[in-house]
Amino acid sequence: MATRVTSMTESGLLAAITVVMALVGVYIPLLGTVAVLMWPLPILVLLVRHGLKWGLMAVFVAGVLTAALVEPAVSLRLALAFAPGGIALGLGFRKNWSSVRTLTTGIVASMAAKLAAFALLFALTGIEPFSTQFDVMENSFDQTIEMYRSMGMSEAQIDEARDNLTQNLSLMRLLLPLVIVIMGLMDTALNYLIGSKVLRRLGHEVKTLPPFVEWRLPPVFVYVFGFSLIGLYWGTTRGLDLLYQASLNLVMLSTFAGLLQGLSVYAYASRHFHWPKFFSMAFITFVMLNGFLVRLLAFVGLFDMVLDYRTRYWKNR
Repeated sequence: MATRVTSMTESGLLAAITVVMALVGVYIPLLGTVAVLMWPLPILVLLVRHGLKWGLMAVFVAGVLTAALVEPAVSLRLALAFAPGGIALGLGFRKNWSSVRTLTTGIVASMAAKLAAFALLFALTGIEPFSTQFDVMENSFDQTIEMYRSMGMSEAQIDEARDNLTQNLSLMRLLLPLVIVIMGLMDTALNYLIGSKVLRRLGHEVKTLPPFVEWRLPPVFVYVFGFSLIGLYWGTTRGLDLLYQASLNLVMLSTFAGLLQGLSVYAYASRHFHWPKFFSMAFITFVMLNGFLVRLLAFVGLFDMVLDYRTRYWKNR
């Protein structure tokens, strides 16, 4: 009985925290973005401490209260887009899965949930994801044209700036699937890191991720990158728009994976050769501010997925 009372008490408290975070996400700029990303955290903690049933009940209660205080559509989007990732992480922590398995499961669940949320939004309203943000950017540019003219910018320069904006917005629309993937990565990583610290403070054993210098991503990203380049060529030359968009997103995703692996290789080399920390940080900052060097580092990471520089060249030196 005491356990049940404790579960009900913690469930009510953590459900109330999720509602407060939803209110912050709706009404407070900037801080609201962080609150939305961390919205699944109380559910994750409750699930680990008291089980799946209490975690699902907290999602339901928080959803009902948020719908009553804000708007049903907001409540539905939050629950559908963010709760599955938190539940997946909570299950991983509770069942003592490996850190990699827990994080990977959370990422997959989070991405699938966001796809479902965007699909539901489109089905209910007919509005494409982020279309409002794109319209705001276009309107903002139109409103600043007069300011550009007053600064002496010629019509040719204004037209060039408008063309650049149009091209960038078109590229962003093509990369919407990648944006959803990155959103899934961001909120899952944030809730994993903070959730693991909270659970340790509460006395739970949580498996940690391997040190960053030892991270190795699967070689499949190399093959994805290669075949996506072929897809880009075919999509461009044969007018296959869907193939072009899919290939573009996969190229960018595999490049991001290569960059992450490249940073891990650099961190390992920095530690292995005892480079001064200030030099290492200054050099990597310089690299990240240079587009060409960023791509070069990404290629280093992609090749490392196959060649494994650390084991092949540095492990025994």
